[in-house]
Amino acid sequence: MTKPRMMFYNDGRHPLIYQYEPPIAREEYESAVDELVGTPVEALMFCLGDGRTQLYNTQIGELWGHNRDVWTHPVFHRAHRNAVSLIDRGSDPLKIILNRAHEKGLLLYPTLLVQVPSGDPEVDVRGSDFRFNNKQFDIGAKGGIDPSLRMSQLADFMHEEVRDERFAIVKEVVEGYDIDGFELQLNYGRAYFHPTEMDIGRSVMTDWIQKVHDVVKSSGNNRELVVRVPASIEGAHSIGLDVRRWISLGIVDVVVGNTFESAETIDQMTDFTPLVEAAKGTEVRVHAGLHSLVRSDRMAHGTIEVLRGAASNYWAQGIDGIYIAYWHGMWPYGDDYFAKLRELPHPDIMAPKTKFYFVPTAAERIETETLEPGVVMQLPSAMEVNESTSVQLRISDDIERWSAASRIDEVILRVRVTNSTERDIYSVKLNGAPLPDSLRRTINTHYGKTSQYGKLRGYFFVYHLNQQNWPVQGINTVEVTLEECDPQTDPERYVYDVELEVRYLMGKRFYRGVRDSDLGPFT
Repeated sequence: MTKPRMMFYNDGRHPLIYQYEPPIAREEYESAVDELVGTPVEALMFCLGDGRTQLYNTQIGELWGHNRDVWTHPVFHRAHRNAVSLIDRGSDPLKIILNRAHEKGLLLYPTLLVQVPSGDPEVDVRGSDFRFNNKQFDIGAKGGIDPSLRMSQLADFMHEEVRDERFAIVKEVVEGYDIDGFELQLNYGRAYFHPTEMDIGRSVMTDWIQKVHDVVKSSGNNRELVVRVPASIEGAHSIGLDVRRWISLGIVDVVVGNTFESAETIDQMTDFTPLVEAAKGTEVRVHAGLHSLVRSDRMAHGTIEVLRGAASNYWAQGIDGIYIAYWHGMWPYGDDYFAKLRELPHPDIMAPKTKFYFVPTAAERIETETLEPGVVMQLPSAMEVNESTSVQLRISDDIERWSAASRIDEVILRVRVTNSTERDIYSVKLNGAPLPDSLRRTINTHYGKTSQYGKLRGYFFVYHLNQQNWPVQGINTVEVTLEECDPQTDPERYVYDVELEVRYLMGKRFYRGVRDSDLGPFT
């Protein structure tokens, strides 16, 4: 079997069974495969359901909504009706996707959401009786955890009953369907044991992963086990997932490192090098999870330039493939979606093309309490007078090389400070070198319009960098200092955004785009 470099996650819900009016037609359900035909995607990672309940014709697990007579959520009710309608017509939803994928030349890896809260049976219409009726298996049942925390309702994998229930679903799918591999989504719940039992828990979880790996391999020699985990090895270790050991034992085939899972937001700055180093000299492949959202007040989904920046940064760290996660926010997919997909497997093609880099910002955009362990948010960063704020910015471009080839158009650095006034004085350094004011344009956004990500007041400092001040390939340090502060205002100032654009020409000394204003008017 070909080892896929490009994997695409479809959660089986948001762009599919939630969308179509019951009874869903077979052709409508097959669209999950059809929308990938002609793209570089080689493997479809297809979610089986909610995790606790499933959306295929399970005989071992529980069907989504089997325990509901009255529904509090019309979309979840629609999903139930669509799944049941297919099953009642003799069409198992998973077999529809599987057969269509193979017909169109795609590999199919079912995905299990391994860890989901047990829920409240009065309102949670997607929950399973196993979890509703066995609250003693929740992590919070052992005490010492705030009941309001999501962690308290997550399943405690120290219980054999919990592990067996999860394993039974994996076994049913790998033994009953002609799949190409199986994925464990382990970056969804992000807690597997009570904090007091984490050390022994890691060994328990490793034994369980070994058991899953064995059943996947025994059902078909070429089948692969994929695990999606926090990108930080130490972060994963802190929640009971000993990824480094799994790699050394060879009990996983692909490790997908992922950040900002809950926010579904792009993190171009993710450091995959520890995972890559851990897998060096083994048969285990490392894939980088790539989301689509930016969530800024100027950009919702990442443009092609943003996605190039992310993918190029990932490839430069030595990863083996890209895992496209949660792109369903762009559904129904148009031409721009296909354009974004086309270049991603080819770092050499993306190299001399325009890229937009940004350091992720928390606050309104990303809730810090939902972050994976091991993730450190650099922004927003509070400022004090005569103190500097340093931000690390990773880029993959070899600007000197492409400048020698006459392909560089512009290199632009943007820094946004919030709660600032025109009487504040700032200085900015790039890699220790002060950026002269002659390169800077200051843009007033002091009374910015309201967006879905809040009202941001302040200024952008935009530097059109000359060659003497270009960034380097790899890690760059942007240092911002508040030299003087308006004495009549006291709100705390923040460095809120740090961005870099590298704009390329199509060819040597080429014009800028289809319409280059320097060429004069077009008629």
